[in-house]
Amino acid sequence: MATRDPRVDAYIAQAAEFARPILTWLRDVVHRHCPEVEESIKWGFPHFLHHGMLCSMAAFKQHCSFGFWKGTLFVADSRNDEAMGQFGRITSLEDAPDEKLLGGYIRQAMQFNESGTRPARRTKDAAPRAPAEVPDDLAAALKKNRKAAAVFEGFSNTNRREYIEWITEAKRAETRAKRLAQTLEWLAEGKARNWKYQDC
Repeated sequence: MATRDPRVDAYIAQAAEFARPILTWLRDVVHRHCPEVEESIKWGFPHFLHHGMLCSMAAFKQHCSFGFWKGTLFVADSRNDEAMGQFGRITSLEDAPDEKLLGGYIRQAMQFNESGTRPARRTKDAAPRAPAEVPDDLAAALKKNRKAAAVFEGFSNTNRREYIEWITEAKRAETRAKRLAQTLEWLAEGKARNWKYQDC
């Protein structure tokens, strides 16, 4: 039986004015296509559950995002270089994915969760990955910021790779520049790329 969590109501009410109709519409679409969905707040933003994590939505200062927990298995043309989730920066209802498309993805996500399908993982006996090559712009920026450089050098290959891939996967120069600046800020604070989720 579907549940609506009052904390999601509160989250939507506290979002910026532009975001409220977007979040309300996304929430309603999920409920229409997954009648037994349950709601929760995890990591500070709304999640939808059906035999496990199904999808989530979030509001930021100037955009909203929406994504599927197992989206790598079925979402075509993912725009996760632009924002969290697979649908880029949603700034109005016109930016939101078409309901027919989104409904199809919701049903696919439901089937994957019901069947227990998981994204492929590297096996334990796989050869360890070589350290990622530090791009020139990151190397130059680290030379100018000793504190960030010291943290970066002290990180594991995995933590370094997460930052490197985040920067190099940006498709636009502006996005890359923003990610580079954010990387330096977080490194100077001693934070790993996914620091927000470490204590969840």
